[in-house]
Amino acid sequence: MKNIAIDGPAGAGKSTLAVNLARALDYRYVDTGAIYRTIAWHFSMCGIGPRDKDNIHRFLGDALIEVRYVDGAQRMLLNGRDVTDELRTPELSAFASAVSANGEVRSYLLQMQRTLARRHNCVMDGRDIGTVVLPRADLKLFVTASPEVRARRRLAELQARGQQAALGQVLTDIRARDEADSTRKIAPLRQAEDAILLDTSDMDAEGCLQAALALARERGL
Repeated sequence: MKNIAIDGPAGAGKSTLAVNLARALDYRYVDTGAIYRTIAWHFSMCGIGPRDKDNIHRFLGDALIEVRYVDGAQRMLLNGRDVTDELRTPELSAFASAVSANGEVRSYLLQMQRTLARRHNCVMDGRDIGTVVLPRADLKLFVTASPEVRARRRLAELQARGQQAALGQVLTDIRARDEADSTRKIAPLRQAEDAILLDTSDMDAEGCLQAALALARERGL
């Protein structure tokens, strides 16, 4: 199977790129952020804090997480229930960032992600795909943009879902997420040595896609 790994900070446009690139190449898109938000939603509903190691260990095995595709779109199931539409809130994203620093959680989800990559040609995005999850990916991209640009994009995304937010708070949240993701001890956010940097600050979605497609074609993907 052919695999493309896309890493980068929150709001850089990596998910949009991954979706568009997977569609253009007829690959499967794997949103690992949604997988982590699903496990975070599970703990949140159980009343477990993101750093409560004892109870995370206790309740981790109760979470049966499945990835399904409906009309090409990834859907997340938790214990048989589709929770996809409940995962995209700033609060849950922050919760998921904290939970993702737990080594036991990462190990629990790692094989799921690798199994998907073994079974399908896929584009997978996250924060440690090229460094940890798929270190032998056929193409690795590190997608980034300035914090201000990422905050404006995230605000537009939230508003499109009918969620109210202020730009200043979104920017603060973006910077806090960057700090948490890049300084955590387990699988921190960083650019893999063989990843290609793609700064999307001055790119729209189509420009970003065309740049990535050119790189994919160079690799025969």
